[in-house]
Amino acid sequence: MTSKGAFIQGCILVVVLGWPSAVVRADSTALLELSPAINSAVVAQSSLPSETPLQLPDLLDAAPSRRTASGLIQILLMVTVLSLAPAIVVLVTCFTRIIVVLTLTRQALGTSQLPPTQILVGLSILLTILIMAPTWSQLNSQAVQPYLSGQITATQAIDSGQTPLRAFMIHQIDVYHNHADVWMFLKYTGLRNPDSPTAQPTWADVPTRALIPAFVTSELKIAFLMGFKIYLPFLVIDMVVASILISMGMLMLPPVLVSLPFKILLFVLVDGWHLLAGSLLESFAL
Repeated sequence: MTSKGAFIQGCILVVVLGWPSAVVRADSTALLELSPAINSAVVAQSSLPSETPLQLPDLLDAAPSRRTASGLIQILLMVTVLSLAPAIVVLVTCFTRIIVVLTLTRQALGTSQLPPTQILVGLSILLTILIMAPTWSQLNSQAVQPYLSGQITATQAIDSGQTPLRAFMIHQIDVYHNHADVWMFLKYTGLRNPDSPTAQPTWADVPTRALIPAFVTSELKIAFLMGFKIYLPFLVIDMVVASILISMGMLMLPPVLVSLPFKILLFVLVDGWHLLAGSLLESFAL
């Protein structure tokens, strides 16, 4: 091995691997050959001028400013809100009642997989868009468009956008007289005095954080009542079929298997999907 080649290899070992790694990785014979070249490379590297140490003012200048940190926090909050947006939209609209009623109808029919869940969710979304169209129009004109045009700030847009949604939720609670849910959640917010239950606050005193869960529980109550009414005729068919099979001594034949065609036939003859969709739409038009 020539002295020039040994010097180049020594430089590579010092720069890439470092001196301790070079000693460990090289075998004894190579070390004997490369030691003069390595020493020369170390001396040459130590003779180079050192960089100027980083001073404390430089670190302070490199740190993010308060405005930058505020922007990062706003971006983080926006991403969080966008990730929760689907759940928020589901909770403050009529989607909850519709999907629960459609699911209970499928269970009452006895077809656990038909219609598929994707179809029920799609139908629920379309009905929700149809029912919530006036509310979305008010929200767009009062909050979205003024914010996009720069007339109001983001905080003002949020406050203005709550008004049509609150009006929709309050109307549904008023129609079905589910005020007990509102007062229950309002009591836990600390805005209602439990010692004077007769003093009923106005809707303006009910914060949105108490109105939304009250609206959800009200929608679930209404949906289960509608599902109970849908279940009754199919339950009668199951009982009649089960009684006939028992009287005939056919105990090993599942009654659900026999009653399923009759339930589907009844649902088709009365135009069940038309009645179901019409009942859901009328329940929000009261």
